[in-house]
Amino acid sequence: MSAGVGAEGSGPPGKDADRRIGRRALLVGGLAAAVGTGVLARDELAKLWWRMPGVEKARVQGAVDFRGARWLAASTGNFRWADRPDDYGVDMVVIHVTQGSLASAVQVFQDPAHRAAAHYIVGKDGGITQMIRELDVAYHAGNRGYNERSVGIEHEGFVDRPQDFTAAMYASSARLTAGICRRYGIPVDREHIIGHVEVPGTDHTDPGEHWDWDRYLRLVREAHAATA
Repeated sequence: MSAGVGAEGSGPPGKDADRRIGRRALLVGGLAAAVGTGVLARDELAKLWWRMPGVEKARVQGAVDFRGARWLAASTGNFRWADRPDDYGVDMVVIHVTQGSLASAVQVFQDPAHRAAAHYIVGKDGGITQMIRELDVAYHAGNRGYNERSVGIEHEGFVDRPQDFTAAMYASSARLTAGICRRYGIPVDREHIIGHVEVPGTDHTDPGEHWDWDRYLRLVREAHAATA
């Protein structure tokens, strides 16, 4: 449905199979790695821990990372439990367009068969819906490494309809991105705030030629400076 999101890879559903790695295999392999590689092994074990069956960090139900956002939980089939930035560093924001209404995006992100979702959706009216916590890995970029290192923001509308990108949407999304950049120390520039089309290996085109990057980056910088 959405031009904005993509699963972890281009393969069939369940590509993120290492999420289901066996507990025994993890412990045995982790022990061997720890003996052989020290600090590197501990870093890898921290990442593997969240892929063990049944592991989930304690969460406050309905909590959001951006004040004023409404919480609507995505299906657990569309993201991976994690503990970012402790297990994966976050240094990027990826901008998407839903290719549909906000309601339709919510619907597919709550469908476990969709195998994709973003952390946030910004509506034409500027309202922000959070569906995945920033500490978790959303399947939004179509590239496993980029999923692990980024926060994904969807925008309600269509890439060929510039009228969908309203002033309220730009302003609200800019405040959201500025907050993310501030939390993780992400530079406010086009190397770290990118469109889905710029993710290596993607076949998506969003946010498209009508997304005003100059305007958006200016608004993000203003919002970032206002709360510095």
